[in-house]
Amino acid sequence: MTNTPNTNLKSFLPGDLSIEEEVSEMIRVDHAGEFGAKRIYAGQLAIFGKYHPISPTIQHMHDQEITHLEKFESLLTEKNIRPSVLSPFWHLAGFALGAGTALMGKRAAMACTAAVEEVIDEHYQEQRKKLQSWGKEPELEKTIAKFQAEEVEHKNIAIENDAKETPGYFALSSAIKLGCKTAIWLAKKY
Repeated sequence: MTNTPNTNLKSFLPGDLSIEEEVSEMIRVDHAGEFGAKRIYAGQLAIFGKYHPISPTIQHMHDQEITHLEKFESLLTEKNIRPSVLSPFWHLAGFALGAGTALMGKRAAMACTAAVEEVIDEHYQEQRKKLQSWGKEPELEKTIAKFQAEEVEHKNIAIENDAKETPGYFALSSAIKLGCKTAIWLAKKY
């Protein structure tokens, strides 16, 4: 890999990632996040089953996450990027978070969705700003923009379905957001 300076910094410093390395990191993190999101919705669906009134809504969001995941899987392969070594953890943690909040009821499941998608919206926006400032990877930026819009749709659906009416919403939401931000940090490194 070339050591092209990160142009969003005033000067290039030793140890900084090249743009190519940052793009690889973005794709790895986004793949891990979409994998985790798919597992969260799978956990919720496992608890609610097919016939709960919220299940078709969750299934819709789950299907979109599968599309996102498939795109990032193809980018990993195309660009020869390793996935996160923590994938087995994302598999279990995502499902447990989805199932756990669903066991608390529909509102808690929607609170989970709202919290996760709020963090992902901010994360995708940060990535888009970097990509735009570099003038690199316009197709990746376009993909992220599309997926970001769908994640915002999920957050809005959750809010419309009484996410904020969950008893202890602030505490639950804050804990989930912290977990998501930690997962993003870990996926960047591992």
